[in-house]
Parts: sequence; C-alpha cells; structure tokens
Amino acid sequence: MPITLHQDLPAYDILSREGVMVMTPGRAATQDIRPLRIALLNLMPKKIQTENQFARLIGATPLQIDLSLIRMSDHEPRNISADHMEAFYRPFAEVQASGDRFDGLIVTGAPVEHLPFEQVTYWDELRRLFDWSRTHVHSTFGVCWGGMAMGWHFHGLPKHDLAEKAFGCFRHQNLAPASPYLRGFSDDVLVPVSRWTAVRQADIDARPDLVTLLASDHAGPCLVEDRDHRTLYIFNHLEYDSGTLKEEYDRDVAAGKPINVPANYYPDDDPAQMPSNRWRSHAHLLYGNWINEIYQTTPFDLNEIGRL
Repeated sequence: MPITLHQDLPAYDILSREGVMVMTPGRAATQDIRPLRIALLNLMPKKIQTENQFARLIGATPLQIDLSLIRMSDHEPRNISADHMEAFYRPFAEVQASGDRFDGLIVTGAPVEHLPFEQVTYWDELRRLFDWSRTHVHSTFGVCWGGMAMGWHFHGLPKHDLAEKAFGCFRHQNLAPASPYLRGFSDDVLVPVSRWTAVRQADIDARPDLVTLLASDHAGPCLVEDRDHRTLYIFNHLEYDSGTLKEEYDRDVAAGKPINVPANYYPDDDPAQMPSNRWRSHAHLLYGNWINEIYQTTPFDLNEIGRL
C-alpha cells in the first residue's frame, strides 16, 4: 500500500518515477484502513534529499503511511527556501499544541556534532520534543546525531570526538539475529558511515536498558535498541543514496578541507570511478521491519498512543 504525500512535495514525483506507491491525502481519506502516521523531524541541511531518502524507505512497505514533516519552531534553515518550509513543514510548537499523536517518529542527524549538545541553539526545544515523544509517539527512531542526542537526553550516553572522521562503508556484525528489527538480515552488513563523533560500546554496556544490535570492529556500535520505550538509535546512514558519500567527499575536496577518501566505497578506492550501492537491501529491511513492528503493536485509536 502507498505512502501519503502532498502532491506538490518533490518526493511525490521522484518516488512515483521510481515505482514507489504514493497517494495524495485526498485519495487516502477514502480508504477504509487507518494509515500509520509517521513524523520526520528533519534537521539535515539538504531537506529535500533527506525527505526523499526516508520517504523511499518507509514507503516501500505494504502499508499505507501518512508522512508528516516537522521542524524546530525558531530555527531557520539556510539551505532551503522559506516557501518549501512553509508549505510542507509544521513547527514542533504547533504539533505539540495540537495534541497530535503519531505511530512513529524519525529524528535525523544534524551538522552540529562538533558542539556539546547543550550548545546547539535549539537544544531546549529538542529536549521538549524528546519528552513529548514518550507520550505522543508509539515508536521512535533516532538517526546519527539525532540518535546520539536522544541517547544523551534519555540515558546520559556520551558522544566522543574522533581523531579523524569515520568515513566510508564498513562491515557490521549482526549481534541479534532474533531481533524483529533485523529480520532477514545477513550475518554481516555493509553500512555507510560519516561522522566525527562516536558512542562507545562500554558506555552502552553500562546502561542495562540499552542493547546493541549491529556493531563494527572499525566503526563501533551502529544500531542500539531501548526495548522498554520502543526506541532505536542508529549512528550511521543506511538511508544514504548511492552518491551521498561522494557528494560529501567532493564538497570537502572543493573546499580544501582535509578529508580521506571514503573507505570501501569506490571501486579500488579510486574516486574517479562511480560507487555502487551495496547497502540498499538492508536499508529497506531495517525500515520495513520497523514499520511492521509499529503496525503489529500500535493501538488502532491514536488517542491511546503513549498510554500503553
């Protein structure tokens, strides 16, 4: 079944051309089944690219998804038009005041990982959103910095600066084959990584309410579950497109910034060659499994979310 998107959102045409089933809100309103309501707090600079990446993954399931885009209320993004933000995004303050509830929430990464959490300009509001999610969202998925921020807020899980950027595609071990989130996963998984900070396994082990599902000998913990609160934290980027790491590498090279060639990404580690996508299937598995778990456990009555 399709994902519901506004027909003027760029992702609507892009995903339609790719064969993803999309539906306008008007058409969705005529369906008998209740769609799953998934919110995306998009903190990434390239808003449209990030919208496409996550809509592609959550829209590939056989369930109808109603995707809502959320932004920080007082933070003005610099890399997207105000018209786009006004047309498609709701400020969190408005969402909170409305009393809306969601079956799922994705919190993306953000280009602020070099800052202590408390120095991020929208940190206070983000903390309020995290607390709100415990009572108004059935299941939450924090991605990269978003996952680290949630881990710090809820568990005091620290992030640590790296001497050099973890950058490339790294093999990760499946540590929990019986997890419903890893249904269909191989024993090891290639995952794109792009970050200057890391969460350490020893810090996770010191918090018995957290369990690591995927980890890499080189890049460290990747996917962590807080089972009691139906929350996942992923510190890497299975949602990335084939060329996303290339775009980041080319950008830094053009700006004269010191950057290593992303490891295990280009054929023969040669940036002159085009990279191939070797993680797409596991990206669809992970987000499809997450959507399925929500579908299996969320109450039909949205007003019951946060009360179970």
